[in-house]
Amino acid sequence: MQRGGVSIGRIVILEFKEQDSTAFDDMLLFLQQHPNFEKLEITSEPILSFSDLEIDLSNRKVTCGGKELKLTVKEYDLLCLLAANRGRVLTYTQIYDKVWGDLPSGNEKDTVGYHIRNLRRKLASSHINIESVREVGYRLR
Repeated sequence: MQRGGVSIGRIVILEFKEQDSTAFDDMLLFLQQHPNFEKLEITSEPILSFSDLEIDLSNRKVTCGGKELKLTVKEYDLLCLLAANRGRVLTYTQIYDKVWGDLPSGNEKDTVGYHIRNLRRKLASSHINIESVREVGYRLR
């Protein structure tokens, strides 16, 4: 927009909820009819990085020191959950619920512990520490 020979730029940032997708589409359609409208989108590569460990979320790939780790589906999901909650203690039940999606049956501590041991073994060459919080759960340090 030009005012008195000076170009004025404006940035609009809007947040819509899922149920507002029609309103968003209608607004974009209206704005695209303006010849000077420029739509900019931020694209990000969803990668979580921790010292020598990288988790590529879009490709479900984990690398440690530049080498790809071969993780099972549950190990990968477990690592992502711990990484997303880095520093926060997650209980056995919380982990089991998020990774397995089942109701606790009383053996979630053993199930989670088994997969944590395997994950720790595979992460041994990294600086990532999955810390046990006795009788509670685990946290990523």
